[in-house]
Amino acid sequence: MAAPKKGRRAPASQGHPGRTLILVLIAMAALVGGMFYSNHLTPRLGIDLAGGTSFTLAAQNQPGKPNAINETNMNTAAGIMERRVNGLGVSEAEVQTQGTGHIIVNIPKGTDAKQARQQVGTTAQLAFRPVLTTAAGAKTPEPSPSQSGKGGEKATGGKGSQQGASPSPSASSTTQGRAVTDALKKPSASPSASASDKPSTPPTPPVPGGADIPPALQKQFAALDCSTKQSLSQANEQAAGTKPSDPVVACKQDGSQKYVLGPVGVEGTDVKDAKAVFDSQQGQGWIVQMDFTSGGGKKFADVTGKLAAKTQPQNQFAIVLDGSVVSDPRVSERLNGGNATISGGFTQQSAEDLGNMLSYGALPLSFKIDDETTVTAALGGEQLQAGLIAGAIGLALVIVYLVAYYRGLALVALASLGVSAVLTYTIMTLLGPTIGFALNLPAVCGAIVAIGITADSFIVYFERIRDEIREGRTLRPAVERGWPRARRTILVSDFVSFLAAAVLFIVTVGKVQGFAFTLGLTTLLDVVVVFLFTKPLMTLLAQRKFFASGHPWSGLDPKRLGAQPPLRRRRTAPTPTKEA
Repeated sequence: MAAPKKGRRAPASQGHPGRTLILVLIAMAALVGGMFYSNHLTPRLGIDLAGGTSFTLAAQNQPGKPNAINETNMNTAAGIMERRVNGLGVSEAEVQTQGTGHIIVNIPKGTDAKQARQQVGTTAQLAFRPVLTTAAGAKTPEPSPSQSGKGGEKATGGKGSQQGASPSPSASSTTQGRAVTDALKKPSASPSASASDKPSTPPTPPVPGGADIPPALQKQFAALDCSTKQSLSQANEQAAGTKPSDPVVACKQDGSQKYVLGPVGVEGTDVKDAKAVFDSQQGQGWIVQMDFTSGGGKKFADVTGKLAAKTQPQNQFAIVLDGSVVSDPRVSERLNGGNATISGGFTQQSAEDLGNMLSYGALPLSFKIDDETTVTAALGGEQLQAGLIAGAIGLALVIVYLVAYYRGLALVALASLGVSAVLTYTIMTLLGPTIGFALNLPAVCGAIVAIGITADSFIVYFERIRDEIREGRTLRPAVERGWPRARRTILVSDFVSFLAAAVLFIVTVGKVQGFAFTLGLTTLLDVVVVFLFTKPLMTLLAQRKFFASGHPWSGLDPKRLGAQPPLRRRRTAPTPTKEA
């Protein structure tokens, strides 16, 4: 007789169920501890359950685009706003068009209304303009020919490469690969007028930097004041409304400098992706990295090659966001590539906001907030109460059925449901501050539906065990032999449920996504609970006399299941032969 191979586990091996149960309990304790540590003890509620803020935004006509307000642009703007606010799509902000020129945005309670207002109202129109001249941000009473423009920071090749130091805390930029048209004007030094000259018209004082700037624009530059909050806002609004083909005067974000900028060389639509990154190597803190379209690299390389041959400040270009200069790097060499880095003075929140707006795209229209109101949750609260009552009734009926049909095994099912409920509650609570998940009415429905999915997994396993007992096996082998068959059935069932939830989440928007997200989450947790809690618990209970002996109240009574004791099959006695 051949000896059994060593190192091979027997079919009825039970592993270490105690260790697995301890790991599950540790994970539950960690999640509960995370709730208390983060000081978030309840899930974040959606606007239908907790109320919130509602914005009404009116679309504004764009300069040079009188017919920009149309159905296509309105739908595009609504989609961009929703992606900006929702992020991963589970914050439950509602964005919808109203009429031909308005968009309604509902933000749940608990969301920073100021930040949300900025996200939905900022057009995020990005442009690269050549710098013609620059000066201090205060109003210039009488420009002097001896003034020279302040130089911006140096832009060098390579993402995250070292940049030149700047005496001011202004933003810097390492920029590459951007589609640009050569819209720069060649600098020309104007000779000083002699005292004997008698011009027929009063001369316009020259502007620092020596660029060929129209007199009207020189007057605007001299009168431009960026030193106060009100004047800075007016300057940004006026610059944002200027046609891309026209030169413009603009202020830096902090108001420290003002500029005369040439026509737009690069539109913001060439930004393919943008994200906030913490730069620890170069010590620049939070930066925004942008990737551009493939066709922009060569064009931008040509433009930077021309800029590098000029003198300061005409060798600088300004990165303008909604009329405000974010950065003004200078170019010392031709830049090749397809990416850019904006750095300098960003906090984590401001870098993430800028990356979010640029990544999800610029709004095709500009908007003005017409109305801002507070939304109550009275109706949603009544519906939630009715839904919870319906869920409690359904759970009570499930418990009654389990106790009546499975008796002692009902304890296993109830314990597993309890573990699943704790994991679901803690995870949904922690997802609120982490990814902005908000629990709305459809999400509550998804959690209630999950009770049936989880209970179905227990029933499949219990029935496999009972089938093994009907075939004459004792409980411990029945628990192990029934598991592989039940495992396959459970995995197939949960895969179908999760696939349906994933498809529903992808193809839908708004509140329905909350239902799909909750259904998918609870389906994954069902697999975790059945594999790491229900199965190990059954293995341990199979060693207890109450269950192993087939007690009438255990739910595993062989007589009740139709098996005749002893449970092992008897060998049939040979039939005696008659003697002749």
